[in-house]
Amino acid sequence: MEMRDFGRTGLKVSVLGFGCGAVGGLMVRGSAADQEQAISKALDAGINYFDTAVQYGDGLSETHLGRALGKLKPAHAIVGTKVRIPSDAFGRIAAEATQSLDASLVRLGMDHVDIFHLHNPISMAGGGESLSVQQVLEEIAPTFEALRAAGKIRFLGITAVGETEALHAVLDSNRFQSAQVSYNMLNPSAAQKLPAGYPAQDYGRLFDHTVAAGVGVVGIRVLAGGALTGTAERHPIASPPPPPIGSALDYGTDLQRAQRLMPLVTEGFAGSLAEASTRFAISHPAMGSILVGMATVAEFDAGLAAVRKGPLSAAALARVAELSAGFVGEGR
Repeated sequence: MEMRDFGRTGLKVSVLGFGCGAVGGLMVRGSAADQEQAISKALDAGINYFDTAVQYGDGLSETHLGRALGKLKPAHAIVGTKVRIPSDAFGRIAAEATQSLDASLVRLGMDHVDIFHLHNPISMAGGGESLSVQQVLEEIAPTFEALRAAGKIRFLGITAVGETEALHAVLDSNRFQSAQVSYNMLNPSAAQKLPAGYPAQDYGRLFDHTVAAGVGVVGIRVLAGGALTGTAERHPIASPPPPPIGSALDYGTDLQRAQRLMPLVTEGFAGSLAEASTRFAISHPAMGSILVGMATVAEFDAGLAAVRKGPLSAAALARVAELSAGFVGEGR
């Protein structure tokens, strides 16, 4: 398994991480036997980053991950979890974040986690369920730093969703060491300038900011919630199609555009669209560890096999750019 430097943290993370989210559903709704088998396979393959959150199954993901890791007892697992502050708790951010982490640690059966990510969207002025840049820098960051001083977390992180200008401001502050970044073939704007009229949020070359700040990157939405498999079929334990992040405004449009990328398969660049999507995500050097949703052990095996083939070739990446240029001018 390829290991990559995770920003300036000193951590080395496996290029394929183990996502415990609710979209694929394995770590929320799968059987204990399948969960443990997949995690055991991951550890044997050299995967060392495990990503969960209290929101995944209302704590079930953390509980199941903690049970499996407690049984398998890996020596070098890196675990990240998250906190989402509800808007009715914005007046008590420090207490809410601390209580959430303490409950997560109980479910995980751990005395600390390696990375603690803010799960709220971030905007310039705040509003709704988003936190403002000021709230993140003046309340979230000091709270996370206090939790680090208490030995409960090692590194501070954000989930980079929300307004592009706000995300840049938070990353440029040098207060955080990890960022979860949406990056896929439907929206590559974390890495490159989008052409005018491209139907996606423009993240404004977010990777330039993570690199400058020494922030490690966890790649999320690699398969765009499942759309980049190219099929509408979903496993029975998977979630319903989730709202897109940064790409189209509805999942159906993402799926339709994904299907227009199928020449990557028919022309021999990859064995499947999911494989192409996975290998696309690891092709950028700013990427640390990617997360690929899974419902079954077989889906984990497929993701592992894709990563083992390495990044897409230069010719394949050029073909991605050529195909996605056809989206320009379409409604988001």
